[in-house]
This record gives sequence, structure tokens and C-alpha cells, in this order.
Amino acid sequence: MKQYKGYIIDLDGTMYRGNQVIKDAIPFIQTLIENDFSYVFLTNNSTMTVEQVADKLTNMGIHATPQNICTTSMATATYIKRQNPHARCYVIGEDGLRDAIKKAGLQLVDDENCDYVVIGLDRSITYEKLAIGSLALQRGATFVSTNSDVAIPGERGLLPGNGSLTSVLAVATGKKPIFIGKPEEIIVNEALKLVGTKRADTLLVGDNYDTDIKAGIHAGIDTLMVFTGVTPFESYETLEEKPTHYVKSLKEWLPYI
Repeated sequence: MKQYKGYIIDLDGTMYRGNQVIKDAIPFIQTLIENDFSYVFLTNNSTMTVEQVADKLTNMGIHATPQNICTTSMATATYIKRQNPHARCYVIGEDGLRDAIKKAGLQLVDDENCDYVVIGLDRSITYEKLAIGSLALQRGATFVSTNSDVAIPGERGLLPGNGSLTSVLAVATGKKPIFIGKPEEIIVNEALKLVGTKRADTLLVGDNYDTDIKAGIHAGIDTLMVFTGVTPFESYETLEEKPTHYVKSLKEWLPYI
């Protein structure tokens, strides 16, 4: 079995479910630390800052610092900064996205006179926010969305995700967004920079075939699928392109670290 030097690890469904830690997550991370392997947590959640994500993991007993967190908000801000370091951004989203845009040195504006319309999950979405975004896109602003997840699991069931909010602007304006988060390669490339290992020596670990595993496939890195979250084990045989490895729980992977 190939031994990997760096790990890119999904969060919800892999490390925890909602606010409940997954049992095998703690020993999995401890084993990586004991073997001096680099790891980065990768999430499509744009609502939380890297500090908030690290605190959540730490409170669950999983060792994490802001330096080994890669959120779709971070990747989005980095992408825009590379395109235009002085970009004016109209942001529809929560603290995690606005914080990342500010930390990247980009300008936040509150009207349609902007270079970019940037949308992430916004649980306080209003018609006016969408109206301003729509007007800005019609005036030529570049359309960037943190991620394409159309639904997200909640205690009440599946709730509208950022992909659903993004579709409102896309339909209203006829503009296609640039998506940053999983399954896109853009966010995986950012995580690779953080983990610091070569593509061939890195393993992406996740529970969701359509986001995590496809992200690894698109980025050309090996994948480990774990069946503790979204994609059920029963669907494995029907997957169009299989992950490099799979386990029912992370405990099964410990001998290969």
C-alpha cells in the first residue's frame, strides 16, 4: 500500500456530523500527528472563519489550528486577489466570507459599483441583496460563487445551499458563476499549497462522492472515501469513477498511515 505524506481532509461527515464528533476521527488525526504527517482540513462551509472552524474542532478533541484550515471563503478570496489585487467586491454571505475578503486586502462595497459579485451561503438573504447583485452583474461585474452545493443537511432535513442561492442570480442575469469549492480543482490546489506535499504524495479524504471525491479526481490526486456521511456504502458499485481507496470508517485506514 502506498504511503502518503500529506492529507487533505473533509469535515462534515468525515470528522463530525453537525456538532457530534465521529468516533474514529480523533485517533485518525492523532496517528497523523504521531507519524509527523502534514494535514489540512478542507470545507465548503463559507459561513465560518478559519478561527471558528479550528475552535470547533479543538472543542471536539481534534487538534486543529487556523493554519491548517482551508475554507471555500479563503480559496475564493485568494482566487479574486490573484485576478485583481484591488478588486471591489459586493459580497452576499456571512462572517466567514466577509472576513476572508477583508484579510485578502480586497475592498468590500455595499452597492452595484463593484468588480466582483461574490456569493456564499447567507442565512439572512434578502431580495435587496439579490437585486444589488443582479444589477452589478448586468453592469459587467465578474460572478464568483464559493460553492455549488444546492442543498445542505440540517436537523429539519435538507435545506437550501449556496448553489440554490447562486442559481437565482444566474437565472436572473444569464451569467454563469465561477465556482471555487469542491468539486472544483481550484480549492484543492489551495489546500495543496497549505499541506505542502507533492500532488502524488497527497491523499484527499472525504465522505461525499459528488464533492470530496470528485474534487480529488478533478485535481488529479488520490482519494480515500469513508462511508460515515453523505454517500452510503450501498452506492459504491454504482459510482461512475471509483475513489482510489475506500473504508467504511477511518479506523480501517490507521494501519496504512
